[in-house]
Amino acid sequence: MPSSPHWKPTWPSYRVPVILPQSTLNLDKPQFDAEARLEVVSPCGPACHKSSPLPTYEEVKNYLSYETLYANGSLTETEVGIYILSSGGDGSRGRSRTKRQIYGYDSRFSIFGKDFLLNYPFSTSVKLSTGCTGTLVAEKHVLTAAHCIHDGKSYVKGAQKLRVGFLKPKHKDGSKGSNITNSAMPEKMKFQWIRVKRTHVPKGWIKGNANDIGMDYDYALLELKKPHKRKFMKIGVSPPARHLPGGRIHFSGYDNDRPGNLVYRFCDVKDETYDLLYQQCDAQPGASGSGVYVRMWKRQNHKWERKIIGIFSGHQWVDMNGTPQDFNVAVRITPLKYAQICYWIKGNYLDCREG
Repeated sequence: MPSSPHWKPTWPSYRVPVILPQSTLNLDKPQFDAEARLEVVSPCGPACHKSSPLPTYEEVKNYLSYETLYANGSLTETEVGIYILSSGGDGSRGRSRTKRQIYGYDSRFSIFGKDFLLNYPFSTSVKLSTGCTGTLVAEKHVLTAAHCIHDGKSYVKGAQKLRVGFLKPKHKDGSKGSNITNSAMPEKMKFQWIRVKRTHVPKGWIKGNANDIGMDYDYALLELKKPHKRKFMKIGVSPPARHLPGGRIHFSGYDNDRPGNLVYRFCDVKDETYDLLYQQCDAQPGASGSGVYVRMWKRQNHKWERKIIGIFSGHQWVDMNGTPQDFNVAVRITPLKYAQICYWIKGNYLDCREG
């Protein structure tokens, strides 16, 4: 990485492919009978992942097709077409997820006080009623992990009546909450909930647990029933780890071991594949679905900008020749995933050409 004092880590300019819906089919209403799976063992680690063959064009189209779940319980499946596919494929053999891990000294920071919690970037983190975390990525959209909604085979209990929680001050009369920090939620913060209108989940996740590619597609987009009126964080194509400032990533989530607290952390990326980032950020269940972000220089706008470059999927045990090895894994937003998520948000591929 350049060492000049005037050098700034700069967002690369990507020319992303175009992903467009081709046909939509009505499916039977789901049962919403799945339990969240907290522990899965995968035999395929980073080395195995890197040696896997690239998927064919037809396989990629299949993985990027998606299901849409509506608040009334109806379900559709949309097949997509991919255009101007310039290089590579999106997807290869994936990983599974399990309980999150603390590595040595716990380096997480609980974010206290409404002056922090209600300000950017921490204010972009929201809580899902299924127990996960999500990130505001547009006026009415939240990015999260697919396993928070669907276990790979069925939609989880609570997915039909999914809600998104926003931390807000408890006092609306202007009175100040307690500044004492010996309670779980100083300054009397509470969640205000908004119902989800519809949810998009890629078929690569839904079919993934059967054919061992799932973790590459562990992401979902939620559309709220009304705008949230907060500043949000844009998505961006994930640069190579060597181009990240300090080689680090950041994310905030609602870890279960600190109820009511938003927990921030940052750490170095240890390894990467085309679809995944491997790191040892301290995290616990509840942080799944957090938006992984970095802050880099936006040359066109002459300013620093944070963007979501991945989704924290969770902890992964890999069986390496009979010896378990653990990682914390984030799904990278590749050019194809960017095109897909952006189209879900904007509904117009012309607004999704620059990653």
